[in-house]
Amino acid sequence: VQLQASGGGSVQAGASLTLSCAGSGRSFSTYAVGWFRQAPGKEREFLAAVNWSGGDTWFADSVKGRFTISRDNAVNTVNLQMNSLKPEDTAVYYCSAEKNRELLTRGSGDYWGQGTLVTVSS
Repeated sequence: VQLQASGGGSVQAGASLTLSCAGSGRSFSTYAVGWFRQAPGKEREFLAAVNWSGGDTWFADSVKGRFTISRDNAVNTVNLQMNSLKPEDTAVYYCSAEKNRELLTRGSGDYWGQGTLVTVSS
């Protein structure tokens, strides 16, 4: 499975942004997919994950209520909708795929995308 994250950019505080994770390979739809971010000088942080079917989702407390995650297996895409963005959301955002949800949310996914930069200005 190969992953490609896209959709990053520069926005002002309060804006919304949608990131996309495009997966290749027929088996993509069998993987749980998660989003992470890493800000300069900080550790990588789990944000959200969705199971293989899209029926179950999990969120970090830091983004619960502001971010949503969804997937469309027909086009091998997982989206992260980010609302009410804050300057502290500035980071490189990564998507990851893993069949085991616990491993995924711990950041031990088998597959990772290359990252997309989100910059939020005040």
